[in-house]
Amino acid sequence: MKNLILLVMAVMLFVITGCSTLCKEKSVCGKIKKENALKIGWASTDISTKEPVFITGQFHVRISSGILDPITATALWIDNGKESVCFVSADLISVGSGLLDEVSSVVKKCNPAVPVGKIILNATHTHTSANYGRKSPVCKGDHTSADPYIAPTSIKTYPSPAYRKFLVSKLAHIICKAYENRKEGGFAYGYGFATVGHNRRAVYKDDTSKRPGAAKNSTNNVHGYARMYGSSYDKMFYGYEGGNDAFVNILFTFDKNKKLTGAIINIPCPSQNSESLWKISASFWNEARENIRKKYGNIFILPQSGAAGDLSPRQLHYLKAERRRHALKYERKEAYREEFRRKEIGERIAKAFDDVYFWAKKDIIESAQIRHEIKILSLPPRHISKADYDDAVKSLAELNKKSFVPEGNDPQKALRVNSILVSGRNRYRGIITRWKNQQKNEPFKTQTHVLHIGDVAFASNQFELYQDYMHRIQGRSQFIQTFVIQLAAVNGNGYGGYLATKRSVENRGYGSDRFSNRVSWKGGDMLVDETVKILDRFYEAQNSERKKSTEKK
Repeated sequence: MKNLILLVMAVMLFVITGCSTLCKEKSVCGKIKKENALKIGWASTDISTKEPVFITGQFHVRISSGILDPITATALWIDNGKESVCFVSADLISVGSGLLDEVSSVVKKCNPAVPVGKIILNATHTHTSANYGRKSPVCKGDHTSADPYIAPTSIKTYPSPAYRKFLVSKLAHIICKAYENRKEGGFAYGYGFATVGHNRRAVYKDDTSKRPGAAKNSTNNVHGYARMYGSSYDKMFYGYEGGNDAFVNILFTFDKNKKLTGAIINIPCPSQNSESLWKISASFWNEARENIRKKYGNIFILPQSGAAGDLSPRQLHYLKAERRRHALKYERKEAYREEFRRKEIGERIAKAFDDVYFWAKKDIIESAQIRHEIKILSLPPRHISKADYDDAVKSLAELNKKSFVPEGNDPQKALRVNSILVSGRNRYRGIITRWKNQQKNEPFKTQTHVLHIGDVAFASNQFELYQDYMHRIQGRSQFIQTFVIQLAAVNGNGYGGYLATKRSVENRGYGSDRFSNRVSWKGGDMLVDETVKILDRFYEAQNSERKKSTEKK
């Protein structure tokens, strides 16, 4: 009898202890809390303005005359209770100096609990978004008294600092809102195909800078064996410097009932169709969002540009065939520049979305390990030679002798001419400043966010990164899928320019020239190596943790 009593007491103790442990693991009555259970939060906003603002992109200034289609910003928080990340995408040309710092400051005031160091803010690189500089790039007044650093105009404009304040407020709001909206959910992922970007660096058998009549200025004087958007009809045309990348990387999110709530869509191509318009536009991402939402409802779409410094959403050697295709397919004239290219790209992205969603949704992941590291990199700057410096000093002096043209009856034309003059001066000033800074022998400091969510990895950079670097990262990454995000914000430091490969620098041409590259191709190699080191460490840590978890079971 005594032994029986002891056995009963032991069983009761086991049951009580087990129940106590089980209760600790419960998050909601009747539901056992999963380790690394995911929470997903979304928010989005319109960052367009009807005010006449300076439009970024190109070497000349444009003032918006309305909105062709809205530019937007979207935020997504993903966390597992231990680690988190906030992806933010905005239809901007880039994320310049100090913007992320200002947004983070407002977020902290809005909600001190938000971990602002986890924010990855990227631009889609549309050339028809509003300028948010701390100083407006145009000023009112006649051409004789205008600031030589700024193009004069009488066209009414909304100050860039005022738009910046509006933009910062909007971005901070969606980051806080997405954080507050976090709820139980999961994600699925996969890749599809859609031809969007094409290599835009045409290569020739000869050095085009030595051809008779070759222009000598800060834009065209960079030509060599390669030319950005060079003609394929040239008898010396030798092909393209690189290929294109048709991969579309997609991460879908779902609520606790497995209903689709949104998606990150990463495509290696800048959204710069219609880049000469005088209207606000998101370029092909507008058509992509519209096509996807026609079928899936008003879900959140967060676009990312993969490495695409040498790519463009336009092909160069099938132009006659393309014009015929569009004429027969759409049976009307274009309403605005590259409307039909945008329509086709939007259709392709939507089809890729359908394809991937069909099979990816079969594997919805509701718990996952997350690791996130911000690595500070010291990269070697591109060298500015004494000859480059001397040429810049001489060329700037020549441009400073030129006067702004009067507006007359065509303010827009005058603004174009005067702003191109300012742009030329500023490019030479940049070379002079960099040569002086070079004497200090200081590296170019930048940041990269490297993280993984389960078997999916992400790596960001601030550059217009040439495609080869992305392929090296993805090829060496041990994770199943790796999203590379270019034109991502960094704290403090501004736009990093194009980061070209060794091959491209040797061929020269816009994008691979001394004006465009703040960092050398050796710096690009370092960016790849440091990113892969972190990914390898994360991969080994995840495998180790999974092994321990399996052994416990």
